[in-house]
Amino acid sequence: MSTSVKASVLYGARDLQVTERTLPELRPQDVRVAVKSTGLCGSDLHYFNHFRNGDILVREPITLGHESAGVVTAVGSGVTSLQPGDRVALEVGQPCEQCELCDAGRYNICKEMKFRSSAKAFPHAQGTLQEEIIHPSKYCHKAECPILTCRNGLPQNVSLEQGALVEPLSVALHALDRARLAKGSAVLVFGAGTVGLLVAAITKAVTKSRVVIADIQEERLRFAVKNHFADAYTVVPPKRPATLEEKLAFAKEVADAVQEQEWQERTESPKEADWHDGSQVGEVDATFECAGVESCLQAAIYATAPGGKIMLIGMGNPIQTLPISAAALREVDLIGVFRYANTYGRVIDLLANHADDFPDLSLLVTHRFQGMENIPKAFDMAAKVNDEEGKLVIKVNVTM
Repeated sequence: MSTSVKASVLYGARDLQVTERTLPELRPQDVRVAVKSTGLCGSDLHYFNHFRNGDILVREPITLGHESAGVVTAVGSGVTSLQPGDRVALEVGQPCEQCELCDAGRYNICKEMKFRSSAKAFPHAQGTLQEEIIHPSKYCHKAECPILTCRNGLPQNVSLEQGALVEPLSVALHALDRARLAKGSAVLVFGAGTVGLLVAAITKAVTKSRVVIADIQEERLRFAVKNHFADAYTVVPPKRPATLEEKLAFAKEVADAVQEQEWQERTESPKEADWHDGSQVGEVDATFECAGVESCLQAAIYATAPGGKIMLIGMGNPIQTLPISAAALREVDLIGVFRYANTYGRVIDLLANHADDFPDLSLLVTHRFQGMENIPKAFDMAAKVNDEEGKLVIKVNVTM
């Protein structure tokens, strides 16, 4: 029997309307999920403001949202792993599951991937900012028992809001998988947005690395160190060099500033300060470039030690000028990172069983909006650096 639901649909730049939509038929391996919590991300914001994301044009009305968690309301005849009432984190990419990449476990780069809220594939895979969706059961993740208690899906100490954070946390964990860091590495993160902060947090949690974070906004950097997402920070000066020579000189200036920074002692928690020796950061073993800014990638090459790695996470200008010989002559590897694969279970495990020094991720969700009618306000807030009261805006969440 068909089901009609309300959906937030984007018809043009900044033109969001609440529309009735009929859900597709529930196939044997599908489940129906009531979407309860969705975080807004940068790609959503690009589509909302410009009806495009870079060179990807929206060709039909589209529902945005892909960082989501919800509650199962119905299951297909062949589903045995889930039941109505289960709380699940939604992995919204749907690969072909037949190509060599999928067989190798690298389904995130499947050429036939359909990703909810992305206009890359046509017809577009509609996003999660609607009352309910039909989704393959294998991409609806709960905890694998026994992790605490998962009788109702996600562990009891993992909220649906945290379930929505599993998606950006998966980006961070996939980047860490690709980096293959040694324990106790020195790491630089460019960009103190949600993904950069989560990369810093998960790198510290999994590899016990020391993390210095860099961004143009000092308030975000102070937030990162104060709340234990990072151990030092560097403010990137708001310069706009014009010539290539000026750009590379600026990149070296930023790299020098990072290396001269000192690791910051956490006096409020002596056990976390045991490693502090007052030393400078120096060259780092790996850099996670989450800003997508040319000058940051240039600086990353100069800041990373010989034999180190640079993880390319930020989606910025597709054409950039790089001091490539500075990387090649020191065997600094540039490694692409695109979304994630095989991460959701491990992220849920980390959320449920993290160590005491893992930062409080609820602090990332700085603004919350409830109901479909408030989604335009949520997008307006997500575009701001600070709200009307001066509070820092990091992650905006919509509760349905």
